[in-house]
Amino acid sequence: MSLLTIVYAALFYLATVILVVGVALKIRTYARAPAPLKIPTTPAPLTKSGVGWRMAREVVFFESLFKSSLWTWIFGWTFHAALLVVTLRHLRYFQDPVWLPIALIQSIGIYAGFAMVAALFGLWARRWLVDRVRYISTPSDHLMLVLLIAIGMSGLAMKFVAHTDIIAVKLFMLGLMRFDLQPLPADPVLLVHLTLVALLMIIFPISKLLHAPGIFFSPTRNQVDNAREVRHISSWAAGLEKRS
Repeated sequence: MSLLTIVYAALFYLATVILVVGVALKIRTYARAPAPLKIPTTPAPLTKSGVGWRMAREVVFFESLFKSSLWTWIFGWTFHAALLVVTLRHLRYFQDPVWLPIALIQSIGIYAGFAMVAALFGLWARRWLVDRVRYISTPSDHLMLVLLIAIGMSGLAMKFVAHTDIIAVKLFMLGLMRFDLQPLPADPVLLVHLTLVALLMIIFPISKLLHAPGIFFSPTRNQVDNAREVRHISSWAAGLEKRS
């Protein structure tokens, strides 16, 4: 077993633990955070089913972003949709045999990769060209976009510039899942791509990318607009009220 294989196996095991545990802890923090006020963004649904439908539109179509900024919505929605297709395409490296739906989107995934990178460049350009966005942008905002662009471009480079042994890569990934390490190809572009992906997994729990699970815990989106009909008492306040 080569040292390269051992190092990257350890890196991905570590990154997976950090990602899963970190996101789980953040979700627990979100779930425990009190919501002392009724603050749904109006016009808001009056029923729980309405909240569910609103949340679905927000998650799938980015409804509020569409209403606020069309260009940002185009780049943002394109990036997320393309990222979903690219992620599904990569599932073939973790399946044997490959599921039929995953096999069918393999060719589409190539175009999704180009769309993802183009959308990321659009979002990055927005942070430089729009004054109010440039003013509030921090170095971490730019670095996160650079990281995502580098992941996308290195992935496309393996397809169109420096081909790698994808069979060996799949054996390596399957070996990680089965705790049976298999040799990892020493292709430079592949190693760069895998390193950047592991880095993304490690920093995800402490980055702004946590808006992915965070949106489900946003009181401006998940609350029913029934303040006139029902008195809102958060869980921690309800406990104090009972003791008094």
